[in-house]
Amino acid sequence: MDAVDRGRAAYSRRDWREAFALLSGADDEAPLAIDDLWRLAWSAALTDHDDAHFRALERAYQRLVDDGQCRRAAYAAFWIGYRLLHRGEHGRGGGWLGRAQRLVERDGAECVEHGYLLLAQVRRHLAGDQPAEARAVAEAAAAIGERFGDADLVALARSLEGHARCAEGRFADGVALLDEVMVAATAEGLSPVVTGIVYCTVIACCQHAYAFDRAREWTDALARWCDREAERGTFNGTCLVHRAAILELGGEWRGAVDEIERARELLARSPDPRALAESHYQQAEILRLRGEHAAAEQAYRRASDLGGEAQPGLALLRLAQGRADEAVGSIRRALDTTATPLRRVRFLPASVEILLGAGDLDGARAACDELERIAGGVDSAVVGAIAAHARGAMRLADGDAPGAVEPLRRAFAVWHALGAPYIAARIRVLVGRACAALGDRDGAALELDAARQVFARLGAAPDLAALDADAAPPRAHGLTERELQVLRLLATGKSNKEIASELDLSERTIDRHVSNIFDKVDVHSRAAATAYAYEHGLI
Repeated sequence: MDAVDRGRAAYSRRDWREAFALLSGADDEAPLAIDDLWRLAWSAALTDHDDAHFRALERAYQRLVDDGQCRRAAYAAFWIGYRLLHRGEHGRGGGWLGRAQRLVERDGAECVEHGYLLLAQVRRHLAGDQPAEARAVAEAAAAIGERFGDADLVALARSLEGHARCAEGRFADGVALLDEVMVAATAEGLSPVVTGIVYCTVIACCQHAYAFDRAREWTDALARWCDREAERGTFNGTCLVHRAAILELGGEWRGAVDEIERARELLARSPDPRALAESHYQQAEILRLRGEHAAAEQAYRRASDLGGEAQPGLALLRLAQGRADEAVGSIRRALDTTATPLRRVRFLPASVEILLGAGDLDGARAACDELERIAGGVDSAVVGAIAAHARGAMRLADGDAPGAVEPLRRAFAVWHALGAPYIAARIRVLVGRACAALGDRDGAALELDAARQVFARLGAAPDLAALDADAAPPRAHGLTERELQVLRLLATGKSNKEIASELDLSERTIDRHVSNIFDKVDVHSRAAATAYAYEHGLI
């Protein structure tokens, strides 16, 4: 009993490692009481002992069933199932949630466990792109938590409700609700495990909702909580993945890579497939931006192997490798299989960049138009900046330098204020090109020099190379890679319609390319263009 008492005392003072050691040792000598099994389970969860966590909860469940305590047994079964679902073990997780459901139904009366079981339904609705249904069920779960005075249930339900509201495009309402939940978490009014879950849920939602300022704020708070409450547990691994994303956005790429490596070390022992997949994707993005293409491709593939999404990063990598057709195919697949407007924002900016790089101005324009429609329907400054960035790039490609400057300046202001130097520098490159086209040589030099400094500090080799290429004298013929491709097909005798079909572009786009070719090489017919191509060794 001395070890049990000391274990209880350690648990009360939130010394989870000491509590786990004492209670598990005492349990080896004699089976713990039910309440002490709960303490053992939660201290195990907070100290990276997943197997012990499940064993303690399963034993508590069985003893409660044997004693006829259906509600408490259902509570134990819920947490087993909920944690298994989080680990990606949907079969076992669903089985335990089914057990919990039957026990609650057997008991008959409304109880707080009803509310906990609704949380699994909310997650299913969110995963199925049904935010309105998810919000309604989350509200019902929160109401049950309030009736029974269960702060943990209320916080979990409200965090998921905030996620659902953001997914509906109601950013201001959703983020306000998430802030409310986080006040409860930071005030230590919740149980430790629920506090960790709420932190991770809120931060992930802020990132998906492009509320990067909130994500940065709450990630710092989560890091402090992990240092204090969960030194080497699963929450710390997930926290490091969130922190890496914030560091990457803030231009601290070396620090982001360090956090990713630390996260993988922790997550290898308490696996969270989603967090692991995201860590590989984040690493791939940094490698791609540094020009380390082979390593980036390997990391994208690892993210995909773990069940994550490798796009749009992999498509952008293909574009950087000069494989534009593959890049177009990949980004189109990603968009064709994504229906929710907010999720499409993840892929549409890359689509504009890739299609512009491939010379498909019509396709890029359509993607840009869709981005602006989505931005007009949500109250998010960041989504508006993403759309403005795309519009500025589109106008520059259309030769409308005067019209490009205003949206680019607007986008730059948002990203600069958020402390996102890489994105801001890429926008400055476009502003510099627009200034050059307008004859403002000093303005262009200022913008491009500022961008160059950022790229050099970050080690963004491809962007530096692109700036050097812009500064180099143009090739004699001045044709783009896409125009060369069209010229070579034209020289074989193909019609514009046939060329459009082969390149999977619109006929109108090919017409424009042919017209540009004629202007650049100073010819007036297809025969003359063909002759030029042969004379200058372009075929």
